[in-house]
Amino acid sequence: MKKIHLIFILFMISVFALTGCGGQTEETGTAPEGSGDEAVEVNISAAASLMDALTEIQTEYAKESNAVLQFNFAGSGALQKQIEEGAPCDLFIAASKANMDGLEEAGLIEEDSRKDLLGNSLALIASAEKADAIKGYETLTDAASISIGTPESVPAGKYAQQALENLGIWDRIQSKIVFAKDVKQVLEYVDTGNVDCGLVYKRDTLVMKTGIVVMDMPGDSHDPIVYPAALIRDSAQREAAAGFYEFLQEDYAKGVFEKYGFTVLSK
Repeated sequence: MKKIHLIFILFMISVFALTGCGGQTEETGTAPEGSGDEAVEVNISAAASLMDALTEIQTEYAKESNAVLQFNFAGSGALQKQIEEGAPCDLFIAASKANMDGLEEAGLIEEDSRKDLLGNSLALIASAEKADAIKGYETLTDAASISIGTPESVPAGKYAQQALENLGIWDRIQSKIVFAKDVKQVLEYVDTGNVDCGLVYKRDTLVMKTGIVVMDMPGDSHDPIVYPAALIRDSAQREAAAGFYEFLQEDYAKGVFEKYGFTVLSK
């Protein structure tokens, strides 16, 4: 009996020893691939006219990065003000040099990172009901209502006002202007027939539902339409933001931008 009892004790000691070794192996084993890459949130403030292109680019970028991209789309003037007031932002893409200039003068961007990323043009559009009556900017005096973005906060609106002033018709149609918070609202007004016509970026006409493109506004009637981009100086996620910024300048992203009607300026 003593012999059997001794054998049993030795057997149990062996079992505990093996169990202990097995646990040690599990704890020190190789971690799953990629588990050490911490997902970070990157805040990107971008002009509303970039929404479609950046949303598509975001889907592709997710295949190679676990960074969580949080987009804030609005008029560039509104975005500039938000950044100045301390809203979280790591990368800013404006639709106007003036808005980026304001942040640069305030020391809020990394100046070396600033680039003119994209170009655009301005188009006159009309509702389906008024397309026959609105033949060009010369006939805008016949329209009952004309929508543009609010010039103080929407670059497209600023360019539109410049064009209408330089073409000599602003004073004659100013009372008919319906201001919008961004270009997408102008498109909505025209598509629904709530206004007769409007001025938007040429690229935005690609998503119109019922509106008609009347003409491209003369390029020399307004300042060049440029989209500058830059990293924010006090970015909380500078490295991750720089990674996405670099991706925006690669061939895939350039192809998406061109598909949505932009001219790629960055090389």
